Amino acid sequence: MPIIDAQVHAYERDRPERPWAAVLPGPDEVTGDAMIAAMDAANVDGAILVSPFTMYRYDASYAIDVYKKYPTRFRLVKPVDPTDPGVAETIADWAGTEGAVAIRMMMAHGPAIDADSAGVAEVMRAAARHGLPINLLCWGNLGDAAKLAAKHPDVTLVIDHLGLQQPFAPPKPDAPFADLPQVLDLAKHPNVTIKITGACTLSLKPYPYDDIWDPVRRIVDAYGIDHCMWGTDWTRAVNFLTYSEGVEPFRETTAFASNERAALMGGNLQRIYDWPFGNAAAPSRP
Repeated sequence: MPIIDAQVHAYERDRPERPWAAVLPGPDEVTGDAMIAAMDAANVDGAILVSPFTMYRYDASYAIDVYKKYPTRFRLVKPVDPTDPGVAETIADWAGTEGAVAIRMMMAHGPAIDADSAGVAEVMRAAARHGLPINLLCWGNLGDAAKLAAKHPDVTLVIDHLGLQQPFAPPKPDAPFADLPQVLDLAKHPNVTIKITGACTLSLKPYPYDDIWDPVRRIVDAYGIDHCMWGTDWTRAVNFLTYSEGVEPFRETTAFASNERAALMGGNLQRIYDWPFGNAAAPSRP
């Protein structure tokens, strides 16, 4: 089974031709070539390339450029703006973009997004129409994620980063799994999948981060292994560990049986994002 990372980012240096909206803690750039080199060094076969909201907001043009260079190694996710009156057209265009497999809604940064708003409803309808899962960054806002899951059972919701606040730079939170009960409660919705991404950055112990396995195992048991995907959230995690240090603990842990590990580290992702790995062609969507 190929190993596929459920979330990585790539970006170029801030420049007038493609300016940053804000600064993400980390290197001045992590190009697509650098991301591929890190994946190769860690024996990771593919990844979901999420256009970084911090730098590029709703512009996924750099991610598209990277995909065009490495079409067998990446698939693409783009953030969308539910306050944009043209968001349905944006999603329709994205659904027809080569390499696109999902959209992302940011419900944890900036002004709060009202889950009951007309714009969010439009995003949900458009995603259902085009068969696109929605990645939700909703830490601190899990109640709204539950509301969306209940109101839109025909949409696959993918909860980013265990649904938990994750740090961008030291220090780490003293109680990183404090919201775990809310995360577990969200598992009752059958249309919800969760990404076990960035988990190693929540550890309060050094590599190989042995204190994460009890809460991670509780999440997997609540959602079922088939509704879970592993990933590193590289490069957001760069201030805490190397790329390989985000991979190896999951590859080596005894917390999962071999068949669970295969599902978690690539098998489920291929099904959820409709990506038969090794096929350069992106799925055709209505």
